[in-house]
Amino acid sequence: MGLDLNLLVPLNALLQERSVTRAAQQLGLSQPTVSAALARLCRHFGDELLTRVGNIYELTPLAVRLAEQTAQALGSADRVFQIGPAFDPAQAEREFTLVVSDMHLATFGRALAGRVRDAAPGLRLRFQHATPYIVGHVHDHLRTVDGILLPQGLVANLPAMDLYEDRWVCVVASDTAMPEPPTREELAVRPWVLPYHFPTMGFSPLHRLHAEGFEPRVEITVENFLTIPYLIAGTDRVGVIPERAARLFPTGCGTVVVEQPFPMGRLVESLWWHPLHDRDPAHAWLRRTAGEAGRLVAAA
Repeated sequence: MGLDLNLLVPLNALLQERSVTRAAQQLGLSQPTVSAALARLCRHFGDELLTRVGNIYELTPLAVRLAEQTAQALGSADRVFQIGPAFDPAQAEREFTLVVSDMHLATFGRALAGRVRDAAPGLRLRFQHATPYIVGHVHDHLRTVDGILLPQGLVANLPAMDLYEDRWVCVVASDTAMPEPPTREELAVRPWVLPYHFPTMGFSPLHRLHAEGFEPRVEITVENFLTIPYLIAGTDRVGVIPERAARLFPTGCGTVVVEQPFPMGRLVESLWWHPLHDRDPAHAWLRRTAGEAGRLVAAA
């Protein structure tokens, strides 16, 4: 191809560290060696990649685009060399990467970590935070990770296994809760907090509300679940979260779950992966172990 693929490693370090000195330290190489690699990369791309701004270096627009793709390329290459003809969890030493929300990490992640520790002490788990960007580019991102935990209805045309069920519930501040469940009229005038706001997808709680002919006044959207009680306690806001997330709220956090005057629907939490992993013995073991962890969560 006329390109030394070994340059991917210093390229990734330079884009991460934004410094020749720090990149050299990360790689265990001399500074002149990394400087020479940077010069070759600049010639290849026809771009400076790093530009000095005051006392620091910043990435050029091209380097910003390269940063994510370089990390993905190295991740894919690393997975190629992790594949073997068989997999013995008791002897294996490798890392599995899963994309999860904060709620999934505290429930499913905890259960999975316990199962992995018991059966495969040499394995490591890396959990990445689920973001709207990752979900929006899930087909591409799953090439570089082992799986992503998302409910059914959000991803299509990818293999998946169901782990456990959940349901949407409403939470309000405990000092504003009424003895009777709130009416549609009361909820219509209150400001709302929504997690993972995907208004065009069936996963969104907003989609479920619209299906009931209800238009909430959305005041705050967040990309997590476990911060929601801090945005509701002591206010008139209403939050929508999975019930298992509400169970994780600390005692005395100032919120309570209330019955809503319309059904919010159920969630089927599932593990999704790329078809490239289907025949990997290590990944097959991970999926079986994830199924066991899912059953633990369901029984909790």
